[in-house]
Amino acid sequence: QVQLVESGGGLVQPGGSLRLSCTASGSIFSIYAMGWYRQAPGKQRELVAGITSGGSTKYADSVKGRFTISRDNAKNTVYLQMTSLKPEDTALYYCNAYYKSTSDYAYDYWGQGTQVTISS
Repeated sequence: QVQLVESGGGLVQPGGSLRLSCTASGSIFSIYAMGWYRQAPGKQRELVAGITSGGSTKYADSVKGRFTISRDNAKNTVYLQMTSLKPEDTALYYCNAYYKSTSDYAYDYWGQGTQVTISS
């Protein structure tokens, strides 16, 4: 089992920055691929950024060049640095941990979410 706790959300003006954190407990953090997802009202949950256990990253086109995902395995924490924030970035942001074992069993965990609101 993995427990994920997000923090760092809040209300920010357009053009501002936020850093989200997600701290994991309960398992070997370093083996998990980690991701940040978001869900705006009336919309489907979407992948914002992901980072593999080896440190490879990927981003949604809408956030490339503005958001940066990183991980600190010593702290069991994944971060999402968000800059040049736009009103359309407003959403509930979720942290995800994913690992598929050699026996093809998938371990998939979610945090409770942290609200990010971009408004003047």
